[in-house]
Amino acid sequence: MSKARYDFKTRPVAHPHAIVAGDNYRFTILTDGLLRFEWAEDGRFENRASTFAINRKLAVPDFYVWDRGYGIEIVTKRFHVVYDKKKFSADGFKIHLKGDVTGTWTYGQQVSNLGGTTRTLDGVNGRTNLGPGVLSREGMAVLDDTKSMLFEDNGWIAGRSRGERSDHYIFMYGRDYREAMRAFYAVSGSQPLLPRYAMGNWWSRYHAYDEKEYLELHDHFDRDDVPINVAVVDMDWHLVWNLPGGVNGWTGYTWNKELFPDPDAFMKKLHDRGMKLTLNLHPADGFRAHEKQYPEVAEYMGIDPLSKQTIPFDCTDRKFMDAYFDIVHHEHEERGVDFWWVDWQQGNTSKIPGVDPLWVLNHFHFLDSGRGAHRPLILSRFGGPGAQRYQIGFSGDAIITWDSLHFQPEFTATASNIGYGWWSNDIGGHTHGYKNDELYTRWVQLGCWSPILRLHSDNNPFNTREPWRFNDEARIIVEDTLRLRHRLIPYLYTMNARSASDDEPLVQPMYWDYPEADEAYNVPNQFRFGSELIVAPITQPRSQTTHLGAAKLWLPTGRYVDIFTGIVYNRAGELTVHRPLHLTPALAKQGSLIPLDAAYRPKSGSPNPAALELLLVVGADGSFTLTEDDGTGHLVEDGGFRMIDDQGLEEETSPDESVHFIHTPITYKHATGVLKIGPTTTSNNSSVPQHREWKFKLLAYTLPPHTQIHCHSTPPTTTTTKSKKNHPKPIPFTLSHEQNGTLIRLDAAIPTSHTITIQLPASAPLNIIAPEPHIWSIVDKAWIQLDAKWDVWNVVSNGESVLNRVRALQGKGLERELLDAILELLLADERYGGDEG
Repeated sequence: MSKARYDFKTRPVAHPHAIVAGDNYRFTILTDGLLRFEWAEDGRFENRASTFAINRKLAVPDFYVWDRGYGIEIVTKRFHVVYDKKKFSADGFKIHLKGDVTGTWTYGQQVSNLGGTTRTLDGVNGRTNLGPGVLSREGMAVLDDTKSMLFEDNGWIAGRSRGERSDHYIFMYGRDYREAMRAFYAVSGSQPLLPRYAMGNWWSRYHAYDEKEYLELHDHFDRDDVPINVAVVDMDWHLVWNLPGGVNGWTGYTWNKELFPDPDAFMKKLHDRGMKLTLNLHPADGFRAHEKQYPEVAEYMGIDPLSKQTIPFDCTDRKFMDAYFDIVHHEHEERGVDFWWVDWQQGNTSKIPGVDPLWVLNHFHFLDSGRGAHRPLILSRFGGPGAQRYQIGFSGDAIITWDSLHFQPEFTATASNIGYGWWSNDIGGHTHGYKNDELYTRWVQLGCWSPILRLHSDNNPFNTREPWRFNDEARIIVEDTLRLRHRLIPYLYTMNARSASDDEPLVQPMYWDYPEADEAYNVPNQFRFGSELIVAPITQPRSQTTHLGAAKLWLPTGRYVDIFTGIVYNRAGELTVHRPLHLTPALAKQGSLIPLDAAYRPKSGSPNPAALELLLVVGADGSFTLTEDDGTGHLVEDGGFRMIDDQGLEEETSPDESVHFIHTPITYKHATGVLKIGPTTTSNNSSVPQHREWKFKLLAYTLPPHTQIHCHSTPPTTTTTKSKKNHPKPIPFTLSHEQNGTLIRLDAAIPTSHTITIQLPASAPLNIIAPEPHIWSIVDKAWIQLDAKWDVWNVVSNGESVLNRVRALQGKGLERELLDAILELLLADERYGGDEG
């Protein structure tokens, strides 16, 4: 039996000083803005960990209690409870919110929740209802934990006690959304650190591949210079058809030797290509007599193997679950299966009321997969609050339509409001719908800017995701997009570490940063993508006039650069941005630093790269710490709140020492123009190259004529050099100008133990980019009358003020799409209109 499977660290009992209780009620002041309130008719309160709440022993916040006999009042700096000591009711239980948002919540009141996520998108076409998150514009949000599954001290599961009772948590942080999420993670547990390879491309398709076809598929990707990290084999890896007695074949654990004559050799071939393998599971039908492992499982369960009695799936039977993992799954893992896709679709009930099989499978599969130094990983469905502890979510079988694509950016971003940052949507959609090359292309682009990029489709032979099954325009763009995804992994992996250690999901709604701006709530498809980028995927068909797709965007105050076009945006407010099919709006603010893999085609498996390209947006100070590791160990943090022991003393809450992060600091000082990289900490770690090549792209910045820049490398101070100063050595470099900026390429690989210093011009401003050439291209390609093109161009190029040109264009009766595309460029940068402040 694997001990790791039951080694689930919880701290469910709050400090007694944080509790205010009576015979039937109990309040736990978890933080100054998070209150647990319980009612139990029998006076028995729940101290076990639940699926949501595993850490209730937090540092006791400052609060005051007044017991007036007939009622009590509890006050912190964020809330004021007034309660009559009776069964909870709207008349007898009220909370007054204090701080930046004020108001009163009465028991049972519904608030306008900003939304969370949902269990599945199975069969969804377009939008669907989302469950609640823990944020609202009213500053309060209630989480009902009354019916959730529980965990015993021995690591096993349990249902709730019967009787009339309720168990709720209310988050009261006003519009301090990040602090509310920190409280959520503190109680519910942080997101774990994903393996690096999970950041790359996943290939998945519901199709009965044989070994030859599957390997030829990946040979094709390899010839096209498209890296793939994760090979998914859907249910047909196991026996499905012609089973004894005509039983349902969805559940299975025995390799289909007709398709895969030598499974071990097949898995080794995938691993030799740098890929990891996951297999699909549908465990609901238990374990049946035709399975190769049946005799051993039956004997373990005390069943005569000769009886051929089906062993039913029972997630509430610890003995069955031990056999399920220790006999069945461990053998497959030892042979080469890297992790499992848990595809549970059979509801949320079991023999124990309140115990959801999906929760049991997610919990134990995840813990079991983390045995030793192996970093745990599963792909499964969302179980509810607390599911963020089991990382990658399989969102289910959405219908293939533009409406479905249009909903997925919002769906993915809003999930962060319930702490769930690692959704894996079926990129391209799953089933039904229609084939449309533009739709497929835009969906893959969304995948590039999603937590996980997993291509997937159903078993319709015409429903495929191979780029070469689409027209050349789509194929070229999709292949470039899949390569870009792998180039982004240095950035993505740093954000992965940030998510696990700092509770900052990769994808965040805009209102997390700008809660007071109404416009931030009006752009559900625009989101923060890590610390440096804002992305607004295009999710609607392109205009038949301009051939450009459009996305609604809102920009706060500041200057932003599109990392692909180099266009500078410097007008706060809402706008519509337009892009040809090969581009997605991805903007970086002044001071942004974005590390990329410098390879045209990064390696499958995504090792720490030997060459990096750094995107820099000048105009403000910037800093970024590139984070890497050797791929082993676990990291789960405490959510940022202080933990205390039984004596009220602060405990150490450092991350698991088995994770050894390797950091490369990067800083840019605008006033001096100095860009510094390194040195890399623990640069002698074999997982990081000892020497690296570097490229630096200065976005939307052109060096003035005759400008001198200098590149130097400084070795570290050692015991032998401590007595003398280490002098920087010049680094030869090549300078070139590109459409969206300036490229500096170092002509030598630099030791990662050295500090690289690049002296750029001090206080370098972003270019003021003339919009006319871009507008010429739009007008030239537009399908409108030729005379109208000439007329538009005469207005655009007449040299008058921007305001006059805008007025003139608005009077030309142009189609809305064309007019908006032109105005976007004319109005992008207010400095172009003469204000260069």
